[in-house]
Amino acid sequence: MSRTLQLNRQFREIQRNIDTLPVVTRRELSALVAKEFALAAESPHLYLAVPEQPGSDTAGKGSEIGFSRVKSDNRHVKLRGIALWLTVTFFETKDSASGATQTLHRQLMRTLRVLKESMPAVKASDRWMAGEQNDRAVA
Repeated sequence: MSRTLQLNRQFREIQRNIDTLPVVTRRELSALVAKEFALAAESPHLYLAVPEQPGSDTAGKGSEIGFSRVKSDNRHVKLRGIALWLTVTFFETKDSASGATQTLHRQLMRTLRVLKESMPAVKASDRWMAGEQNDRAVA
């Protein structure tokens, strides 16, 4: 229960930071979050809330590391911290049986959706052009 309270408090601060970002910076954050989720898919053991192995130092500390970076004066470090915190906390709260933790997870999903929607829509012609450029690079 205390972990959920801590994550809720941190989420409110993260959300305040996101709300103050200009659209261009939100798009940058959205790209960073997508990158963190891709990394989590490749190495899920690094994004677990609880270490699988008792001697592991890296697992379980992602949200604390991310949250400490959110307080940075450096814009890029702050954005990377927000992206890390959102990703780690998403996986930590994903399969929780606790009602309060499920509520937090839904709030996280809402925030992630808003970030994703901040990205400009890609037209079919733009995708085609990107594919054509990639084909030329290969040839």
